[in-house]
Amino acid sequence: MLNIALPKGRLGDQVYELLAGIGYDCSAIYEQNRKLVFENPENNVRYLLVKPSDVAIYVEHHAADVGIVGKDILVESKPDVYELLDLGLGKCRMCVAAKSDFIEDKDRTLRVATKFVNIAKSHYASKNRDIDIIKLNGSIELAPLLGLSDVIVDIVESGNTIRENNLKIVEEFMPISARFIANKTSFKFQNKTIREMVEKLSAALEQKD
Repeated sequence: MLNIALPKGRLGDQVYELLAGIGYDCSAIYEQNRKLVFENPENNVRYLLVKPSDVAIYVEHHAADVGIVGKDILVESKPDVYELLDLGLGKCRMCVAAKSDFIEDKDRTLRVATKFVNIAKSHYASKNRDIDIIKLNGSIELAPLLGLSDVIVDIVESGNTIRENNLKIVEEFMPISARFIANKTSFKFQNKTIREMVEKLSAALEQKD
């Protein structure tokens, strides 16, 4: 069976719908139970339900053959996988945000709160900007409000959370969407099966557009 790592949560719902549309039914995921592994014998596939940030880890280490993961995860953790297709789902962007009255002092080291440490470092390195990184795992918007940081680097979808916390977007620098990825060994030995899935996904996305 082809093992497919799927993300839980909001992105997952969009992904399940897309897969069902190309004949890879995964409706069993919605059954009221705590199962994390679901099989579809008709298509010879097995679905593994995992935390979105773990999808790439499962694929890289061959626990799954393919998976669907956000571009932010791929850029942040740089897993050794093939990125085969942009699914255009879960669209958002990586942004720098700060308090509404923020004015940057370029003579001072910028304090940046984020959970995307590597993305933030890379972004500011490209601008030759000295920064201090403060790694947080949640409620990032609190950091500038409480004086912990000058700015935050985080994913923004609608921007409501930013506005509701009296912050403003200072800069948008990376578009993000869900990507279809494959384990490199799986891609070699199950090439036909994986390519067939990519072609079906591509056709479905074209019809959608």
